[in-house]
Amino acid sequence: MSTISNHLEVAVNAAILSGKTIMEIYDKPNFDSRFKEDNSPLTEADLASNLIINSFLEKTDYPIISEENRNQDFSERKKWESCWIVDPLDGTKEFIKRNGEFTVNIALVKNGVPVLGVIYVPVSRELYYAATESGKAYKSNLDREHNIACELFDPKDIINPSKSDKEKLRVVGSRSHMNQDTLDFIADKKKTYDNIEVVSKGSSLKFCLVAEGKADIYPRFAPTMEWDTAAGQAICIAVGLQVISKDTGSDLTYNKENLLNPYFEVR
Repeated sequence: MSTISNHLEVAVNAAILSGKTIMEIYDKPNFDSRFKEDNSPLTEADLASNLIINSFLEKTDYPIISEENRNQDFSERKKWESCWIVDPLDGTKEFIKRNGEFTVNIALVKNGVPVLGVIYVPVSRELYYAATESGKAYKSNLDREHNIACELFDPKDIINPSKSDKEKLRVVGSRSHMNQDTLDFIADKKKTYDNIEVVSKGSSLKFCLVAEGKADIYPRFAPTMEWDTAAGQAICIAVGLQVISKDTGSDLTYNKENLLNPYFEVR
């Protein structure tokens, strides 16, 4: 088994265990939450998940960038050839709303490019994962105890994006961030397509919708951080999609000095 495959299994196991812990907190009548300095929400589930993921990834050869870690300054990070990029609970707003649309995101990045990604959906127990070198991405369903029902990399779990349809376009929109730029994008597409369908999802599930053929394009014209997108981008790369920066016209890159992403399109 290749080193990448080994690391993918580590990330899968970390994501599943953290997802199981998240659900134990999610099912409580009340859970602790507060706001961070940037006014984004933080719950005890974010912190518990982060501790679990760190405990797995710290045993590997690579440093970690996580939303909930005190991350290294760029003067140190720029020396890293490879690193993990983690969002221990992507969609904290969705978690607080209890709508189920939150995920655990883990990616390994090499020279700024995601080489593997894992996205786990704790409520539905859906596991998306890919190593880009394989050219394949997978979606496996876990049982109620968060155990994988079959082996990883089962051919029946391979996912693929949809083929282009010249009449209908399914556009992914955000439950929390639909804005005028996105509405303008949709209006422009109506000049080309007879039928535009907007598919709404929270968190990194938006990447998964395109990767598994349930949507055709995901325009993101609102702020995201690297940990919001790295795992989803790896999965998209593996199935032949691109995550294109609106600033550069090229793929998003990672471990930048500023961890804020530019606007982008998944297509």
